[in-house]
Amino acid sequence: MTKPDFELERALRDRGHVRIAGVDEVGRGPLAGPVVAAAVILNPEDIPEGLNDSKKLSLKRRTALDAALRERAEIAVAEASVAEIDELNILRASHLAMVRAVEALNAAPDFLLIDGNMIPNGLTILSQAVVKGDGRSVSIAAASIIAKNWRDRVMVDLAQQHPGYGWEANAGYPTKQHREALQNLGVTPHHRRSFKPVHNILYQE
Repeated sequence: MTKPDFELERALRDRGHVRIAGVDEVGRGPLAGPVVAAAVILNPEDIPEGLNDSKKLSLKRRTALDAALRERAEIAVAEASVAEIDELNILRASHLAMVRAVEALNAAPDFLLIDGNMIPNGLTILSQAVVKGDGRSVSIAAASIIAKNWRDRVMVDLAQQHPGYGWEANAGYPTKQHREALQNLGVTPHHRRSFKPVHNILYQE
């Protein structure tokens, strides 16, 4: 199994780019909660060991790497709300979160490595879309870790306000428990009404 490396960043540095940000989003699939994006600029001289696609890391490892990145890299996090997801659609909302994360960095990057096959509208910085980027670039992997940890914490907080849906464990994804709770407890303000399972419950005949 190949792990992400610094090769894409190194090639860009050879072309004169210095501030290279990896950008990734988390939370396209859930039925509830915001979509979260992170932008991370690594220090090439001080890259934490073990960066990988957040989905391949244990909670303990992700938490440790999150702390290391906050000490040793430049990071920014941004969200797009449930209302924005329902208004725009999930793809455009996730791109909006990415743009906001890039804009939230203390100083602008000069190049972006973006997970996926599309460059979000509204970005004026030179960018490259990298398919399965969180498994190829350590900068994108770092962004995936920061975004996932942030979003998981948001869902744990929301779970305390709306018990029964299991968000502290399923992060809003459509698990069996979550779908049954939707049927039994109904739709919360944090559910994405444009998503079919939620929409169907709201408009049951």
